[in-house]
Amino acid sequence: MAGVSSESLTAALVALEAKLPFASLQLAKELFGILGTVDSSAGLRRALTDPSRSGDEKSALVKQLFSGKVSTDAAEIASGLAGSRWASARDIGDALETLAASVVIAVAENKSAVSASGITGLEALENDLFAFNQAVISSHEVQRALSEPQASPAAKTVLAEKLVPNASEEAKVLIGQAVTQPRGLKVTNLVRRFAELAAKRQQRWIATVSITRPLTETQASRLQAGLNALYGRELKINMNVDPALIGGIRIQVGDEVVDASVIARLGQLQRQLAG
Repeated sequence: MAGVSSESLTAALVALEAKLPFASLQLAKELFGILGTVDSSAGLRRALTDPSRSGDEKSALVKQLFSGKVSTDAAEIASGLAGSRWASARDIGDALETLAASVVIAVAENKSAVSASGITGLEALENDLFAFNQAVISSHEVQRALSEPQASPAAKTVLAEKLVPNASEEAKVLIGQAVTQPRGLKVTNLVRRFAELAAKRQQRWIATVSITRPLTETQASRLQAGLNALYGRELKINMNVDPALIGGIRIQVGDEVVDASVIARLGQLQRQLAG
């Protein structure tokens, strides 16, 4: 996904963030259900991505279709996507899938974030998804069963759950979605994509700190407390000693980078002089 579709998805993910602390698996299931409806109708996909229609008109269409059938949050998320611009009819479905998976991932994150680091729930989810893929890859019989077009979604779900009987409810939702609605992908490829989304979410809980020399125990404790307070969560800190920085510190949490190193300042000065 690129161009205008990528911009629309990014905006939708930003808007979704406010709902994630209170997210539920029911919301994710509703979004996946809306995705199934969109995928089943080429006419609906065209209507929702028709550039000649206004965003308000397309949003109203979604509200008309799903009002009373799903929660207010699910209808709001779907109508918001419909009101955005998309480069192709498939892109809006891909975006719905990403948002629904993001809700599931947030539920796993929130389960452990109450008393500890949310990274624990995300790691567990990734492990369950990885275990499922390993079980599928190791058996040609299972691969054939999951790709059999005549097999019912219920039968595929039962088989999938037998492969990872101890998987979390969050993992079962994502795996169930992959085996019943792979949307033209291999089941394992879609599960891997879900795992990558979880891994990206996990990076929000990890601070990679680059320094020129090791910190004392007191300095490390102060840094930990300061970063926890700044980001409002218990971060895992990975220290990286990098003499090339010359001095100062560089911190990366997810996509956010704070670079107060001497080398960064010199680079900035060099750009100013060149300008």
